Formats: sequence, C-alpha cells, structure tokens
Amino acid sequence: MAHVRLFRHYIHVPFVILGLIDFVVLVVSFSLAAFFRHFGEVSFFIDSYIFLLPSAVVFSLVNLVVMIALGVHQSRLEEGMSGMMLRTIFSLIIGVPAVSVLFIIGNDWLWYLGFTDLLTSASVFGFFLLGICRWVFFAMAGKDAFKRKVLVLGAGFRARQLLEDLTTPFNRKGFILTGFVPIPDEPTQVSEEHLLQLPTTLQQYMLNHPVKEIVVAVDDRRKGLPMEDLLECKMLGVRIVDGASFYERESRKVALEMVTHGWLVFSDGFKVSSVYGFGKRFLDILAAGVLLLAGLPLMILTAIAIKIEDGIKAPVFYSQERVGLNGSVFRVHKFRSMITDAEKNGAVWASQNDARVTKVGEIIRKIRVDELPQIFNVLNGTMAFVGPRPERPVFVEQLSEKIPFYSERHRVKPGLTGWAQLCFAYADNEEDTREKLRYDLYYIKNQSLLLDLLIIIQTVEVVLFKKGSR
Repeated sequence: MAHVRLFRHYIHVPFVILGLIDFVVLVVSFSLAAFFRHFGEVSFFIDSYIFLLPSAVVFSLVNLVVMIALGVHQSRLEEGMSGMMLRTIFSLIIGVPAVSVLFIIGNDWLWYLGFTDLLTSASVFGFFLLGICRWVFFAMAGKDAFKRKVLVLGAGFRARQLLEDLTTPFNRKGFILTGFVPIPDEPTQVSEEHLLQLPTTLQQYMLNHPVKEIVVAVDDRRKGLPMEDLLECKMLGVRIVDGASFYERESRKVALEMVTHGWLVFSDGFKVSSVYGFGKRFLDILAAGVLLLAGLPLMILTAIAIKIEDGIKAPVFYSQERVGLNGSVFRVHKFRSMITDAEKNGAVWASQNDARVTKVGEIIRKIRVDELPQIFNVLNGTMAFVGPRPERPVFVEQLSEKIPFYSERHRVKPGLTGWAQLCFAYADNEEDTREKLRYDLYYIKNQSLLLDLLIIIQTVEVVLFKKGSR
C-alpha cells in the first residue's frame, strides 16, 4: 500500500517512514550530544540512559511537530532536497527555544543539565544526520518506491477525469498507471496512448503483469461489468476499488463529477460521535485561546495602523453576514482591509491586486492578521477553529444552484482554517470554489481530532509562506 489510513485520513507511506526515520535520528542526535558533553564514557552513558531517554524523546517529538508545521517532508516534492534541508534548519532553530520551555516546565522528570548548549549541539548533530539518512533513504527507495501498479477499467468520462486530475507530477504520488481498458458500448474519451486492448481476459493479464489494483471507473455500470473476471482477479489478490474512492485516497479530495448521492450514502465516513464533538469543542477553545494570547500584541498594532492610515474615526473592524452550520446566518468579524465603501455597488468576489484594498490591508492580508478577530467567533461557538471557510449568503445562493453538493459544506461549523486552505490557493471565482469544495467534502467526510490537529499544525506553513493569501 502506498497510503496508510490513520483516523480516517490518508497519509502517504514515504512520509510516514520519513517521519519515523527523523524521530529516531533526532533521538540519536540528542543522545550523542549528551554523551560528548556530559558523559564521555560508554558504560556510564549506557547505565544512565534510562534517565536521558525521556528528554531525548521530547526533543525529537517537538522538532518533528515543528517540521510538520513547516511542511518539511512535503517540500521534497516541490523544492527538492535543498529546499527540504533549508526548512529543516529553520525547524531546528525554532525547536531549541520550544524544547527549552518544556525542559524548564518539566524539570522534575526531564534531564536538562546545561540544556541550552546541549540542545544547540543536538540540533547541529540532527541536521547533519538527517541529511545523511534522507539522502540514503531517497537513493535506496527511488522515485517509484512504495507505488502500486494500477489498471483502470473504463475509458469514458470518469476515466478521463482520473487521468487528467491524478497523473500530474504533483498528484501522482502513490501509483504507477498501467493503462485504461475500454468497456464495450462506452464512448472512449481517453487518448489512444493510454489505452490497453487486452487480447484475453483481465485475469490472464493479471497473471502476466504485476498489477496490484484495478480501479473501476465506468460511466454507467448498468451496461455491464465483467463481474466474473473481476472476481477471479480479486481471488488472485488484486484489489478492486471504485473510481471515486480511488480518487479520494490519492488526491485527498472528493471528485464532484464522479460521486452520486448513493456513493455518499454508502461510502465510509460522515461519522460524528458525541466524544468527537466534545473533543473538537475543547480543541477549538484551546487553540483559539492560545492564538488570542499570542496574537493580541499584533492585533493592537493592526488597530493602530488602520487608525493612522484612515483617520481616528475610521472603523477598525468589518462585520459581514456569513452562512454557518445547517445554513444559519451569523456575523463574522475581521480587521478592515478595504476602503470603507468597498461594496457600495454590491457584493463582488475579492480579486488579486484588488484596488479596494488599503495599504495596511494589503499587509495584514498577506500575513493573515485580518482574520484574527474571528477568534471571538470560535470562542462564542458560531465557528470552529477547523472547518470550511464561511461564505456570504448571496454567493451561497448562487453557488448552490451551479455546483453539486455545495450545500453539504454547511453540515459542519465553518472554520478559521481548514483542509481546503492548506491544499488550495484563494478562491476568487466559481471554478476555484468548485475545487475548494472537493477538499471541504473530504474534510467533512473524514473529520477527526487527528485531522483537526494536523490542519492546525500545518496552518503555520500557510501563514509563514503566504500560501493562498489574497
């Protein structure tokens, strides 16, 4: 399998392996730094290691969380090894004060003698050892490691959708596409170069080719599927998976053009327990409280900057009606980033280089400070910390008529951040909104506390590297 599923969220296997390697390497790095600084004798070090291990584990876990927050592992795909190691340096620098605070708080059970110099030495060891281990891992694994060979049954619209959306260099992470097998009486929309004309049955093809998975992506199953042939393939150990489920697993979003109400009803997901509801609310309050304390000085400076630019009588905040849980309307609060009469001619989409944005507004939008007042929406319960971004009623009405399943995003509370904000840039038109809905539906279908926590951690990367800001 190229993916593992943890708490209903799909994670790419190489990322899991790299995370485990990083964890072990960082534990070793801390241990080496402690050995050279405080021990110097192997037998004494081994006898005392039981007291050192909790500190090494805390050092490793904190740095690993920071690396996840800064997107270190994913950066290998877009920025290469140099970009990955550059982010690693940044992570290790941030990790030193973060671990120091924990060592001070937990001084009754963490071994922290001379921790500042020790952590610096451990971080230096960690950087070089991480670089070596990652280079060895990528050299041994190769770019096609952990990928399954996949054959697609069907060559119509749904099959073409899979080909177009999942075979880009960015998306094709977990599989190698063998080809598409056309179905009789189904119009072929896949180009000839990707088609497989089987001389015999699927079963016979499987016996001669190491295909691990068959993706059923036919447009109309009523026209007939080779069920006996598929059953024989399954008995050979080949996995049979529906096209929409395959798309969801590989892209971490839902294929709007491929799903039906029946698929949504019978597919796994959309489960919300009372325990999850309580845990999510606790996480909302905790995250909002921490963000409020951390962001309060910046919020005060923003208010002052807005007053300086637009005058003492100019409003600092901007309130807007948005659609929330189950379609209820509430008011969302933001720092004003546009001129006071920005919508005198009616509601319009925000656009790139929008002339209505003020100078202060341009800055606070780039670093997401304009969204900070929504912390109070999270605290009063009208929003969650994690969820689909709330949209205005006028746009919701328009989009619900044009985009299938758009209203389903209101099954959960809107959020300050969300899965779509991590995976896609700012939406300023209908097509972008359609794409973001694919990610929102994935979140609603697979929501869990682990996914919420992962989104909160990775939002740090969005803020620092200005992904999706407009």
